[in-house]
Amino acid sequence: MKIQTTRFGEIEGDENLIFNFKMPILGYNDENQFILIESKEASLFKWLQSTQTPDLAFLVTSPGFFGIDYVFELPEEAETILNVKSAEDLVVLNIAKVPNNNPRGTTVNLLAPIIFNVTNHDAGQVVLSGSGLDVTKPLFENQAPQKEGEPV
Repeated sequence: MKIQTTRFGEIEGDENLIFNFKMPILGYNDENQFILIESKEASLFKWLQSTQTPDLAFLVTSPGFFGIDYVFELPEEAETILNVKSAEDLVVLNIAKVPNNNPRGTTVNLLAPIIFNVTNHDAGQVVLSGSGLDVTKPLFENQAPQKEGEPV
């Protein structure tokens, strides 16, 4: 499947990495299909690119890659909508936000993870209401503060 993107140009999409969003990303109710793209080999980040809108893509990662202990219980409603049969069928990624000119200020949304069912290719953003999880959890909070003028 050929997919037009603003960030990567036209790409050949791997059908195994295309997911149908049964639970839309907040604010993007009409976007129901995304593909996971690895822009650099062995990167800790991937892009979640809309297959419908070339300029819509989210940077995603796993908080565990950064030493963040991240455990939650998937709500029953989400399990039903995503047709979850086993936890082993799931991959969880979180949307990251990188401030301009300050990669060390990157935050990740723990409150609303993206759940991917790799067996049936259903996916969705699940809001973990009442969990107390952070929407803007710093990825690099254990890093030494950046000195002014120091390259990032």
